[in-house]
Amino acid sequence: MTLSETTRLQYLNAMGITIWQSRFTPESIITPIEFNPTEIIKPDTWEVLRTEVSNCNLCSLCTTRTQTVFGEGNLNAKWFFIGEAPGQHEDEQGRPFIGEAGQLLTEMLRAMKLTREDIFIANILKCRPPKNRDPHVDEIQQCRNYLQRQIALVQPKMIIAVGRIAAQTLLETTEKIGKLRGNVYQFENIPLIAIYHPSYLLRSLTEKRKAWQDLQFALQTFKQLR
Repeated sequence: MTLSETTRLQYLNAMGITIWQSRFTPESIITPIEFNPTEIIKPDTWEVLRTEVSNCNLCSLCTTRTQTVFGEGNLNAKWFFIGEAPGQHEDEQGRPFIGEAGQLLTEMLRAMKLTREDIFIANILKCRPPKNRDPHVDEIQQCRNYLQRQIALVQPKMIIAVGRIAAQTLLETTEKIGKLRGNVYQFENIPLIAIYHPSYLLRSLTEKRKAWQDLQFALQTFKQLR
């Protein structure tokens, strides 16, 4: 199912696209959080990594998935978007963010003058958890190396953590997404910004304006990197 033009305009209008005040200030930048990988990442190729992910059986999710969801987009992208885990549609088709929440994310990207072809997008987990439950700690640990290697191959200028679980996992914190948004962090020396997950925005119309502010904040931060 695709979004109707009326619904799309309602989403963008609800986000207050035409109203923006920059929130990028020196005070908004939080001291980088150091991340210590448990093992050295060796030189990689996309083909090797895709094969490893496709054949992965490191956790019990390999017994319940339809297929792995590797990620997709520009292999030299400046923007790397990271969600939590595949949902039902993603599990069936092997592509990230293709359900209704993914359609809203595409519209949010369009409002930033970006397309899915401009970014790389992946998830913390490469397999769908049963009944779309939250990822377990052991599943995150087994999948972490795959994501690190994807980031190392893409070498993005900016990471966007999409939603609470992605942000908490990457930043190794239990802080709520409402507190994490609006700040610049570091993940492996790459600026990271946390935003609300599109699925949450679909349930919470009142937060869409904040979501647009977060995207503008990300754009402003990205400009500062140049």
